Amino acid sequence: MILGNGPENGREQNARMKVAGLKAIGVAAVIGTAQVSAAHALDAVVFQVIGNDEDLTDTLRNSSLTAEVAEDPDRASELFGAAQADYGRMVGAMYAIGRYSPVINITIDGREAASIPPLYAPDPDSIREIRIVVDPGPEFRFSRATVTPYVEGTEFPDNFKAGEVAESGLISDAVQAGIEGWRDNGNAKADVAQEKLTADHRKDTLSAEVRLDPGPRLRFGPMTIKGQKTISARRVEKIAGLPEGETYSPDELESAANRLRRTGIFSSVTMVEGDVMSPDLLPISTTVVEQLPRRYSVGAEISSSEGAEVSGYWMHRNFFGGGERLRIDGAIENIGAADSGKDYSLGALLERPATITADTTAAINIGIEHLDEEDYVSDGFDLGLRFTQIVTDQLTANIGLTYAQSDVSDDLGDYDYRSIALPFGAILDTRDNALDATEGFLLTAQAEPFMGFADADSGLQATLEGRGYYTLGTPRKVTFAGRVQAGQVFGADLLNTPREYLFYSGGGGTVRGQPYQSLGVYPIDGNDDYKIGGSTFLAASLEARVSVTKSIGLVGFFDVGQIGVNGFTDMEEQSGAGIGLRYDTGIGPIRLDIANPVSGDTGEGVQLYVGIGQAF
Repeated sequence: MILGNGPENGREQNARMKVAGLKAIGVAAVIGTAQVSAAHALDAVVFQVIGNDEDLTDTLRNSSLTAEVAEDPDRASELFGAAQADYGRMVGAMYAIGRYSPVINITIDGREAASIPPLYAPDPDSIREIRIVVDPGPEFRFSRATVTPYVEGTEFPDNFKAGEVAESGLISDAVQAGIEGWRDNGNAKADVAQEKLTADHRKDTLSAEVRLDPGPRLRFGPMTIKGQKTISARRVEKIAGLPEGETYSPDELESAANRLRRTGIFSSVTMVEGDVMSPDLLPISTTVVEQLPRRYSVGAEISSSEGAEVSGYWMHRNFFGGGERLRIDGAIENIGAADSGKDYSLGALLERPATITADTTAAINIGIEHLDEEDYVSDGFDLGLRFTQIVTDQLTANIGLTYAQSDVSDDLGDYDYRSIALPFGAILDTRDNALDATEGFLLTAQAEPFMGFADADSGLQATLEGRGYYTLGTPRKVTFAGRVQAGQVFGADLLNTPREYLFYSGGGGTVRGQPYQSLGVYPIDGNDDYKIGGSTFLAASLEARVSVTKSIGLVGFFDVGQIGVNGFTDMEEQSGAGIGLRYDTGIGPIRLDIANPVSGDTGEGVQLYVGIGQAF
């Protein structure tokens, strides 16, 4: 039997072990029994709590190693050790809810586990019953609760104060809050100087007094690099961007580690604070483990109207030895599409982190493509320079300069579109998972002024997209996902706008159930055969994603899209709805959607979509 005497004389725990019979705690009712497999002799693990408190019984069962081991017949040999370990675990569980005088009996077939010498441990196959009986004792409350000194503005737990239940976790949380407050202030070596925890068993109170030693306010010192092989230490230091000489900040330290992780070069990044260098410098030791430099991927999607898509990329994570990432992408799309020919694309992207600032990534891209769409055929080329700035962990901004040209043929003739553009925008992303979000939102805003040459006018394209996610219920959760898309071209005549700036609706990226790019505009009065993309676009999607099992989910969805010219007042509309199946692979769900048109005269019949990842 263990009598948990509670904190005493400044110690957090002082428990006495004593062997006794169940008479020491009296009669208790059986609250719960953990049944186990018949693969060995054990029939049950029984939990008993004085007072018949079901919540306390659940707390004890959840903290019990014996109950965990008993569920696995292959771990029968661990039962004796688990039973002996549960004394300390039960005491800890009681302290966590403010019970500092528990009495605990754990018997194995009637013998107190604590009294059985290890050399005489019972044969695991002979154990029939393990009984855990607990008298939780009274609930203790704080008579005093202080952590001093502390930085003004430190947020301690709400219940860490006199009169509240003296849960042990509140003390550790309060101490951690006090230390973090000092660390945020630049006192990197703040620690506990003295703690005095005293339980008064006559009054059922606990006095918790903790004194902190803030230590000196420090500045970032030199950073040493270990583990790098193909990338130089100087580039690692540049990418990390640790502000040497500035006041220490744990957030800055975490940001430096995240910058290194974002490059994709390293499988592991560890940054450790060293010993203080005179007078106030804190050196940082950084250890990295490089990943294999090369990676490739192949993917495929299929749709009944858009046909199949095969895509792939090859990537080198450290192309020039300074953290540069080279990626070459290729794709063949619309294979077997109902109303268009095959599309081909090939492109290369070279990115360099820590250009200008530690949070700035520079990129150069070049690409060619051949598009054989229902309404036109285009051969295009583009070349661009882009800078992406990490503003916060959730907000990024970008600006670039691009040159694009395309030779387009349609029913009216041939066009030569050439343009120089200055795209810029921002992305705010709070999603919990990019491939299968259940909470948060994504907001993307982009503007692209362009100067046209040859047959192209000058103008500006603006786009906006918002996605939001909200989840209810456990374990069979239901996630509601919504997406809104909008875009408009300003300043350019419709026929003189480069085709890549115009908008269509229909297909997996806009309105499922409608054929790919089936909704556009007819710019020539009386000619219903000549269709191109519109200069105005609106679309919305709503999904309800229901978890059936851990791996399988069902989805119901409704999509609507609108296309117009020069404004949002007179637009053509289409919509579609359907159901889907999801299978979680651990990386992202495999998606199967079946959809049908709801409104609009642009399509008929069922459309099928298969891919990886949620639709949005």
